Amino acid sequence: MTGLLAACGGGGDNAANEGATGGEAASGEKQRVVLVTPEKIGVNQFFTQMQEGLEKAGQEFNLETKVIESADPTQVEQNLRAAIAEDYDLIITAAFSAADALTKVAAENPDQAFAIIDVVVDAPNVRSIEFREHEAAYLMGAAAGLSTKTNTVGAVVAMDVPLLSKYTKGFEQGLKSVNPDAKFLVNYVGGFTDPAKAKELALLQQSQGADFVAGMAAVGDNGVFEAAKEKGFYTAGQDTDRTVEDPEHVVLSQLKETDTVAYETAKDFAEGNFTYGPVSYGLKENGVGLTFVTAESTSPLSDFIGQDNVDKLKKIRDDIVSGAIEVVNPLAQ
Repeated sequence: MTGLLAACGGGGDNAANEGATGGEAASGEKQRVVLVTPEKIGVNQFFTQMQEGLEKAGQEFNLETKVIESADPTQVEQNLRAAIAEDYDLIITAAFSAADALTKVAAENPDQAFAIIDVVVDAPNVRSIEFREHEAAYLMGAAAGLSTKTNTVGAVVAMDVPLLSKYTKGFEQGLKSVNPDAKFLVNYVGGFTDPAKAKELALLQQSQGADFVAGMAAVGDNGVFEAAKEKGFYTAGQDTDRTVEDPEHVVLSQLKETDTVAYETAKDFAEGNFTYGPVSYGLKENGVGLTFVTAESTSPLSDFIGQDNVDKLKKIRDDIVSGAIEVVNPLAQ
């Protein structure tokens, strides 16, 4: 869910400013990497995955790792300062809610290496990890277009803002690529934390013929899931595998592999390949994906989607990675 709040920019190839750092510590001691989260670990799988990726990198590359959990985003600044005081070599944080704090602290500590996941902070000592969400949204839209029986699908979206157009426009590109005649309904909740309104809009779309309604409403997705269960239509979640919550109705999830980016960030630092500036993760880098297509799930595959369509979607994924299919990033136009 956090990804929907924090998504920003992206779409380019990997790029970075000069200023590489990392590598073996001069003293021969273990390098130390810390993750500062804007909320408690365990509340949101989005952050739990980051911890898992960091710990994996720590084990493989002989890093000392730690997580400093914030009770809420207001504590991020003091926790970043605590990490500096504890002399961590690399400090990683994440999400839009941490951006202001990092901007302030990074400016005050120009010799400290930082990274932030899922948002851009323009500072010379910060690596900003972005996601090409529009590529995964393309796969989701293609899945909907291949699977729909009513030829009408929808999306319930948190807000009508540019950053979320990567989800809606990517979805629409994928939908139209496989089913040009399909009707695409879009409604906006007006916020990120309103399941009741999201449920109302999902029910509206179902009444207009949609047999698949994608949740793109952060916490509001829970309301979309409730509506799908009540009325028997199909839906999808975001960021982590939400199919496990109700495999009969939540048949897909658009993924952000935050474990991958945390792992790769720490790995680059350990190997002396760490650079500042924006770094972009899409399907090619396994930074985004779709359940059953790019990642396995413990849930059974729904008959609504079907293995034949999964096989077609895997080919589409390969074509996006190879460049045979170009997914337009609406923020880059």
